[in-house]
Amino acid sequence: MRKIAVINQKGGSGKTTTVVNLGTYLAQKGKRVLLVDLDPQSHTTIHLGFEPPHIKNSVYDILIKKTPVADVIVNTSYKNLFLLPSKIELASAEIELVNEIGREVILRDMLKKHRQTFDYIMIDCPPSVGLLTLNALTTSEEIFIPIQAEFFALEGLTKLLQTIDIIRDRLNANLKITGIIITMFDVRKNICKDVVSKVNTHFKKKVFKTKIRENVKLAEAPGFGKPINDFAPASHGSEDYKRLAAEVIRQEAKK
Repeated sequence: MRKIAVINQKGGSGKTTTVVNLGTYLAQKGKRVLLVDLDPQSHTTIHLGFEPPHIKNSVYDILIKKTPVADVIVNTSYKNLFLLPSKIELASAEIELVNEIGREVILRDMLKKHRQTFDYIMIDCPPSVGLLTLNALTTSEEIFIPIQAEFFALEGLTKLLQTIDIIRDRLNANLKITGIIITMFDVRKNICKDVVSKVNTHFKKKVFKTKIRENVKLAEAPGFGKPINDFAPASHGSEDYKRLAAEVIRQEAKK
C-alpha cells in the first residue's frame, strides 16, 4: 500500500485537483484508492459531488471522537474509489487536539486499525503546517508536491522542505518526497519554462515527466462535482492526469 500526502503551503497549486483526478485515474486502472480530505475547506469532498453539511461522519470524527474509519468511509460514484470526507468542523480540530497525547499520529493509528486494504491512500493536506498536516505526514510514507508553473511557485517551498526534514527526523523516518508535479503549465510562456528548469535543477529525478497543462475544464469540473475523466474525458486535463497516473504506477516497478 502506498500512502501519499499531497502537500503545498501555497494556495492554487493544484493540490486538490491532483488528489481527485490522479486518484480517480488510479482507480480506473484497477487500483483500490482511498482519498483522505484533511482540509477543512472540504474541496476534495465537494469535488467528488458530496455536500459536507449532509455528511454524517467525517475525518473530524476520526480525530476527535475516535470514530472507527469503517464508519466514516463513503463510496464514491466511481469504482475502486473511496473517500474519508471533510466538514467545516475540522477547522477546530487543531485546537481541540492541543492537549491530546499522541495528537500527531491519531490518523495513522486509526487507519492501522482499519482492516480494509487499499493500493493507494492519498491525503489532501491543508495549506498550512499544523496538527492536521502533521497527521498527514506521520501517516504517509511518500510526498507529492504540486508546483504551479508561475512566478511565485517556489515561494515558501524552502520552509515546507525544512518541515518535512523535521518530521522525518523526529516522527517518521520513512517519509520521503517521491514526486514533484508541475501544474498550470503553458509551453508558450517563458515563465513556465523557467520554473520547470529551476524545479528540475533542485529536485532532479523526482519531477514527473507529465506536466499538467493549463486547462479551463479542470477549473470547471469541481463545480459539477465530477473528476475530469467524467466531466471532460477528451480534454487536455483528462489526458494529462491519465498519463500522470500511468507514470505513478510505473514508479512501483522501481521500488
